[in-house]
This record gives sequence, C-alpha cells and structure tokens, in this order.
Amino acid sequence: MLSGPPLAAGRLAKGEAERLLDRLEWTVVRRLDGLLQGDYRTLFHGQGLDLAELREYQFTDDVRYIDWNVTARLQTPYVRQYREDRDVTAWFLLDLSPSIDFGTAQALKRDVLVEFVSLLARLLTRRGNRVAAVLYSGGVDSVLPPGSGRTHALRLVRMLLKRPRLRRAPATDLGVLLERGLAVARRRALVFVVSDFMSRPGWERPLGMLAQRHEVLGVRLQDPREMELPDIGPVVMEDAETGEQVWVNTRDKGFRRRFGEIAQRRRAEALAALSRAGAPLLELSTEGDLVAEVLRFASIRKRIHGRPHPSAAVSRPSTLGQAASGRRREKG
Repeated sequence: MLSGPPLAAGRLAKGEAERLLDRLEWTVVRRLDGLLQGDYRTLFHGQGLDLAELREYQFTDDVRYIDWNVTARLQTPYVRQYREDRDVTAWFLLDLSPSIDFGTAQALKRDVLVEFVSLLARLLTRRGNRVAAVLYSGGVDSVLPPGSGRTHALRLVRMLLKRPRLRRAPATDLGVLLERGLAVARRRALVFVVSDFMSRPGWERPLGMLAQRHEVLGVRLQDPREMELPDIGPVVMEDAETGEQVWVNTRDKGFRRRFGEIAQRRRAEALAALSRAGAPLLELSTEGDLVAEVLRFASIRKRIHGRPHPSAAVSRPSTLGQAASGRRREKG
C-alpha cells in the first residue's frame, strides 16, 4: 500500500479522485516506468483473436488450431491463423461486499482494491487501452462500459470512492458477479476478478466459463488477521454481512489453530478453483507494497504471454464462517 491515511469512501469531496490519481502517478507510475521498461509490452498488449486466414496444415503447426469443419469438407487438414490484437480491454469485476471493509494492518481491504484498480486503470489508459468495470455489493448494481483516457480512469475512481459501505448485505455470491461479467464482456478481454473470495459455493462454474472466453486473473484481497488470529484475550466477533456475533477466547490455542486451518483451507479452495480455470492468482495484502504487487502482475502476464499463442506472425499458439468467520470484525 501507499503511505498515508486510509481512504474514507463515504466522505469524499469531488476532487478526491483527481488527488488520488495524481498521487499514484507521482509516487508509483514514475517508479514503474523505470522498473518495467520492456515489460510494458506484455502488460498492455493483447493476444490475437481476429481470424486472418485459413491455410493447409504444416508439420510445425499446433493441432489445436486445426479447423475441423473445413478439414472434414476438404478432406485436407486446415489451420486457422489469427491477426494479433495489440490493444487490451480490461474488465474489473469488483467485489465490494461488506467483508471488503475489514482491515487491521495499514488499511482496509477496500483501500487495497481502490488503489490497485486505480493504478492499473491509469497504467492501461495512458497507453491507449480501454478499461471497464462491474461493481457488486450484495448484487450487481453498477456497470461502467469500456473507455480510454485519463477522464475515463477518473470516472472509475470516482465510482469506487463514492460508493457507500453497507452495514448489512446478503451473503456474497461471486457467481452473480462472474455471470454478469460473462454477459457484458462480449469480446475477448483481460478480466480481473478482485475479491476476498469469501462467497457462497457455486462460483467455480461461471469462473471456468469466463476463463474460456477471456484471459482471467484472480486478485485475492486479504488481511493478516484473517489468516492468523492473535492472542488478545476474550473478544466479540461480528460477521460483516449478517451481523451475527459470537464471543471467543483468543487465548485458547486450540481455537487459534482451528481458525488458521479454516483460513488456509478457504485460501486453498479459492486457489484450486482459479487453477482449474487456468486463471493465475495475485494476492494483495493490507500490509503489502503496491509497486511490488504491480511488478508481480507484470511477471504473471509475461509468463502468460510467453506461452505459445495464435497470431498471424507465428503458427504455434505463440476462516471464520465455521469457527468465527474471517469476515468478522473485532470488538473490544
């Protein structure tokens, strides 16, 4: 995270979005310009998807790009060649449910989400790419269509900063957010699913469908106290969404161990679901460093684009829900 006080989303003047974007450009973008250098290509250029031509199969071609319909008609193997698309449209599917308003380190998870999305939106739009967003908080209630330029990035930042924090909401259902993403992102895009992945089950199927059509990156928000409960004595914990409260004694080593096991299992389940869909995972912590996280994102995209992919130039495809949920806020 950047230094400075946490963002107060409900009490922002009109100029807060501009100030946040200016601060990111001065403190982060300038540093990244020197650190990323040639990696901007893998960060902000898309993969080819537009069909350029069909031609007869050659020995070095990847069999995944054989057009079986044409092959059956002509009785000769034919492969599809694609025109490389150098621009990116990035969709941010954003989970803004009440559990995102938890934080015990330098900031809330919501603050991490806002700064990460703001920075990526600016990095993308300043190089001619487009960004869009779907916002979820108990249900999908806002969709920002794709657009480019600093003004459009500011529009997205304002949407996030002015968004009210809900004290109560239905249990998070990421499947609803992912299904809306499928509906609105019609052309192939780079899709960020930004969430703490504390959700009702059933979101794995729409995630897999989304990953078949788009390049998907899971961005998991977390706070250290969601993974390891400190010994702070008796406390009352409250579920951020339902308001349910429970008294726990954090001096109990057995309870702290079970808490950690549940948190690790939840994380492993989210990682496994993303892995099955072929979506890499980027984890953002409330005590993390934003520059380091963006560089890690650059490394992930570089690995993805280093894999074979289709193009006209190359023929080969160049924790406490059960024992006191991690969503719950600590109360003295």
